[in-house]
Amino acid sequence: MKIIIAGAGEVGTHLAQLLSREKQDIILIDEDEEKISPLSNNYDLMAIAASPTSIAGLKDAGIGSADLFIAVTPDESRNMTACMLATNLGAKKTVARINNFEYLLPKNKEFFQQMGVASLIYPEMLAAKEIVSSIRMSWVRQWWEFSGGALILIGVKMRDKAEILNIPLDQLDEKDKPYHVVVIKRGNETIIPRGKDTIMLNDIVYFTTTRKYIPYIRKIAGKEDYVDVQNVIIMGGSRIALRTAQYVPDYMKVKIIEKDLERCNRLTELLDERTMVINGDASDMNMLIEEGIKNTHAFVALTGNAETNILSCLAAKRMGVSKTVAEVENIDYIGMAESLDIGTVINKKLITASHIYQMMLDADVSNVKCLTFANADVAEFTVKPGSKITKHLVKDLDFPRHVTIGGMVRNGEGYVVTGETQIQEGDHVVVFCMETVMNKIEKYFN
Repeated sequence: MKIIIAGAGEVGTHLAQLLSREKQDIILIDEDEEKISPLSNNYDLMAIAASPTSIAGLKDAGIGSADLFIAVTPDESRNMTACMLATNLGAKKTVARINNFEYLLPKNKEFFQQMGVASLIYPEMLAAKEIVSSIRMSWVRQWWEFSGGALILIGVKMRDKAEILNIPLDQLDEKDKPYHVVVIKRGNETIIPRGKDTIMLNDIVYFTTTRKYIPYIRKIAGKEDYVDVQNVIIMGGSRIALRTAQYVPDYMKVKIIEKDLERCNRLTELLDERTMVINGDASDMNMLIEEGIKNTHAFVALTGNAETNILSCLAAKRMGVSKTVAEVENIDYIGMAESLDIGTVINKKLITASHIYQMMLDADVSNVKCLTFANADVAEFTVKPGSKITKHLVKDLDFPRHVTIGGMVRNGEGYVVTGETQIQEGDHVVVFCMETVMNKIEKYFN
């Protein structure tokens, strides 16, 4: 697949690095030659110094034969213009990064498609939704729903109260077991587990299950003493903070603490009475105590500084907050954040990459997600008539080693998949694999 990425900022650079590992034909465009030269030397991609809105520059990049054009410069209007030009010059599909929530309204979708912008991605909204998913349950590190919640992925850190420690997975197999262990993150190692693997103390374990068995997962993970989140403090009044406050369930009470008075006034205008906006510095421990940090169930750090977010979450943990979330945009810091055990980490680049990665796959894929802590991806495939995966029982499919099926949804109902499962046409199948393996399993679904 030929993919042209416009914009060599953090999102564009990360996407280019990710997709170049997939052995795709990647071309990166940016006006700043100093930004792109090191990338062409270190990664398997072509870098072109040109404006994304230059017709000549797009033609030099071979836009007429592009399968996918991704515009992720910091300038929203530039991204939209670049996509319009790319479509008119022959690109098959275009994606624009935006900052305006109004563009996502259903009534505007057809308008933008007619103008040549096939898909819109608003990273701040995606990040906010992930934050809300993670704070709904204080004991969960990551939460992801497939097919409207028929099947659920839960990432949980194993503490000493967990009932499933140090037991080979094949010995945990009870009849009609209501969950499947799909990924284990242990230190810097990511494991797609087999029957002889065991779950160990401090592992982050990813389970797939159905909604009614979530209390069971909570029990075997030893998390029954964790409180349910009702009071939330958000540090920083960014766009992500605004969207998070808008998306939280009605029963949650939210305080946003923001240094800038003008931004506070704007947030007050945009948010309803459920959210209290406070002008102050959330890194000031005395202020946090005054605002009731000791009675707060979740602390979410969303400043533009990763170090500040990580340290603030550590401080909140020491003050008794059970659930902390940090925005960490520097990917190199994610491992450090996990080693410090701060809780959930949000990274817009990884979230955006998940959604764009979906567009690369030839099979019918409705969901792709990069697991923040683990070097693994998960995809939800819709099974086509006559596809290879319907020809044999799961145990006889000869999947690549670092691949496992987490579950499936049939006629709207979620099921855990075993070796004896026969997958059928129309099933939604959730597949987990190590990074760079995803393109090897498309053939099973085509």
